[in-house]
Amino acid sequence: MGLIFAKLWSLFGSQEDKVIIVGLDNAGKTTILYQFLMNEVVHTSPTIGSNVEEIVVKNTHFLMWDIGGQESLRSSWNTYYSNTEFIILVVDSIDRERLSITKEELYRMLAHEDLRKAAVLIFANKQDMKGCMTAAEISAYLTLSSIKDHPWHIQSCCALTGEGLCQGLEWMTSRIGVR
Repeated sequence: MGLIFAKLWSLFGSQEDKVIIVGLDNAGKTTILYQFLMNEVVHTSPTIGSNVEEIVVKNTHFLMWDIGGQESLRSSWNTYYSNTEFIILVVDSIDRERLSITKEELYRMLAHEDLRKAAVLIFANKQDMKGCMTAAEISAYLTLSSIKDHPWHIQSCCALTGEGLCQGLEWMTSRIGVR
């Protein structure tokens, strides 16, 4: 009987899934968060600490933590990992010089015990910029195909226009209940 109740509750109850939005500084994390929330561009300044907002998609509640990406703040990212269901990694598709740092941070996160069950959505942001790397190029550089113990998806996007963001959220909602 308890199993039946749990299944019904999971269908009709309001579960909140914790999401952390990470990436290097100036990747577009906060812009993406507020596109999700208000469907508009909000002028932002570098995030010191975090922003947190609840986003509801198809009756799914996501508690999204946008965490500052400056070098001095990255060592504290792990304080946000507990109970995280999804990692959104925002990659600046024109910042080729720092992609190796993004890769180091990604694999450091994936090795953390608190994130062992987290699914990973990578937003290849700034696709509107001339000379940007494609999602396929970023995927190859980050060797995403080698990630076997975390479901992952890479999505091209433009935080300023919102293009590609809904597809990323749809992938996340499709992962609910699969875990």
